[in-house]
Amino acid sequence: MISVYQLKSRFQSLLRPLVKKLNDYSVTANQITLAACFGSLFVTFIVIFILPHTWILWLIPIWMFVRMALNAIDGMLAKEFAQKSNLGAYLNELCDVISDSSLFIILFYLPDASWILVLLLIIGAFLTEYAGVLGVLVGGSRRYDGPMGKSDRALLFGIISACLALGWLPATALNIVLSIILILLILTIINRVKTGLCETLH
Repeated sequence: MISVYQLKSRFQSLLRPLVKKLNDYSVTANQITLAACFGSLFVTFIVIFILPHTWILWLIPIWMFVRMALNAIDGMLAKEFAQKSNLGAYLNELCDVISDSSLFIILFYLPDASWILVLLLIIGAFLTEYAGVLGVLVGGSRRYDGPMGKSDRALLFGIISACLALGWLPATALNIVLSIILILLILTIINRVKTGLCETLH
């Protein structure tokens, strides 16, 4: 299925000169991973503190782009500059879940959003990444299949936040969009399990 993750190689090419400089300055992949996580927590705190002034929601698409760049950078530092570690693997998975959950919590503070849908989205995002990790447990690879992987969620959440800031997304439409995202998360879990199982049969 189509996913933003498929554009990763092009994005990495643009970031490669910066990654090389960061490595030259002894910046580690784990430091970048932690920076992305703490950055998400900080953005969540700032947005919640300033709401209900919706202009602050513009901070989310800006941060989502930065976070996607940081996620790509930590992976490149790990793979291309021999910084892979077991600790890094743990941090990468745990920090992604923490970041996603904290940012989705912002939706709880929007009066138009269904808290049940928001809670299900947080659980769905967690299970999606867990399904990806389980690919390794059954003897395959870490699965990044779409249609609603980490990068896809970041892009959509950024778009939703921009639309909310502009007043383009009324209450009924917001919950419909969240419902669609939830359905796509369920499809992603199924897709990752299915492709993970198929991979172990070859």
